Amino acid sequence: MLKAPQILVRTLVLAASAAALSGCGQRGPLYLPTGPAASQRATLPQTLTPGNDTNTAPSPAASASQPR
Repeated sequence: MLKAPQILVRTLVLAASAAALSGCGQRGPLYLPTGPAASQRATLPQTLTPGNDTNTAPSPAASASQPR
């Protein structure tokens, strides 16, 4: 006979497996959109550091004048 912890573990493993198999729900192949709306979206580096603009580099004088 199965005990309560065994039943709980098996239920959690089954639920996690079902969630992993269902994925995000995207059907078909993955693709990168290339339309005009896609050009306005943020890139991966911009989403990882939203306050940091990757297109412009800070000048050395500006970073030296800031207190630490």
